[in-house]
Amino acid sequence: MTLQQTAARSVKSQTLKLHAGRRDATFFAPAQQSFATPISCVPYARAVSGMDITGNAYTWWASAAGVYARGPKPERGAVLSFKSSGGMRLGHVAVVSRIVDAREILVDHANWEGPGIRKGTVMHGVSVIDVSPRNDWTEVRVQIGRSDEAYGRIYPTNGFIFNRAPNTLRMVSAGGDFDEVAEAPLQAGAHAEHMAEAVRSLNLDAAR
Repeated sequence: MTLQQTAARSVKSQTLKLHAGRRDATFFAPAQQSFATPISCVPYARAVSGMDITGNAYTWWASAAGVYARGPKPERGAVLSFKSSGGMRLGHVAVVSRIVDAREILVDHANWEGPGIRKGTVMHGVSVIDVSPRNDWTEVRVQIGRSDEAYGRIYPTNGFIFNRAPNTLRMVSAGGDFDEVAEAPLQAGAHAEHMAEAVRSLNLDAAR
């Protein structure tokens, strides 16, 4: 077993201990609707995220520019945009359902084939781990099939697309969960400096 496989196995086993069988308030609640199967990743991600983006999955990142906020850090409800690569020439999109830690998220997505998984199947709570050298989510590995310990090859990604206008809201750590805070120009004065320091501290906590 390689070091990377060992790390992935350790991460997933810890996740199962902490979150097995749970769907509490810390989970992103996807839209409650049924989907005709089989369904591809694009219409599924569009329906669940509420984002009005069309076209093949690999075009979503460019299509979101100037319309939706984009970034390198995951948030619940964000769409992880996969680049076109190898046998996945049309790219892929998946919706973040939970942030486990700085290097692992759970996603809900459709049409990700694997052992025992039929094409077009919708899957929930699939583990995705960040294996990028800079922890910027530009390279990930995705849980294979229904196994809790096996992960596939490395896939290149663009980052995360958020269902909000650029430069309006962001997510910061708050007591182990994540809350939205407004991004507005700070006013001069002692209170503004106090708020700026508080935001900086929250961002540092979120990055750990």
